[in-house]
Amino acid sequence: MKTRLIAFSFLACFVLLFSGHEIGWAKVKGSSEIGVVDMRRVFQECKRNAKYREQATKEQNRAITELEKLSKEIEADRLGLRTLKSDSSDYMSAVKALLTKQASLQAQQEFYKQQLELKDQRWTEQLYQDTLNIIEKLSERKSLVLVLEKSAPEFPSPTASDLMMAIRTHKVLYSGNGLDLTDEVIRKLDAEDR
Repeated sequence: MKTRLIAFSFLACFVLLFSGHEIGWAKVKGSSEIGVVDMRRVFQECKRNAKYREQATKEQNRAITELEKLSKEIEADRLGLRTLKSDSSDYMSAVKALLTKQASLQAQQEFYKQQLELKDQRWTEQLYQDTLNIIEKLSERKSLVLVLEKSAPEFPSPTASDLMMAIRTHKVLYSGNGLDLTDEVIRKLDAEDR
């Protein structure tokens, strides 16, 4: 009799737990959707990013112009060395000035490279954070429980390593009827930029 009671109690608990799990899953499935966002398109098509890229290109061109000017001065100084006698004090002064300019050119090249990389990184971080905030608000408004990134890999791949990277990082293989938020995210990013 005790074993029947224990078995019946166990069966009753199992049925209750299983039915509760199924009801909870049905609620999630019935009342919510999954959304997707093509982050590559967001970054490529939003106006804010286009403005930034235009500004960054101008800054890069200014730096290149400055570095080219210094490079031409170095070349002129190199040619000027040929006119001096190698054992004169003027020659040694010119060599010192030339080496100083060459060191300055290398330092400025490294500085501009690091400056542009850091600025790009900060810009990308901020744009990504803003995008995530927009996605969160849209998801709450549309009662989405999950939003996935769905950028499709580009084919043909330039290299085998690019192909392998795409295979390893491309996680949403199919999104079916998932709500695509990409266009709405781009519109909201563009609206914030005004």
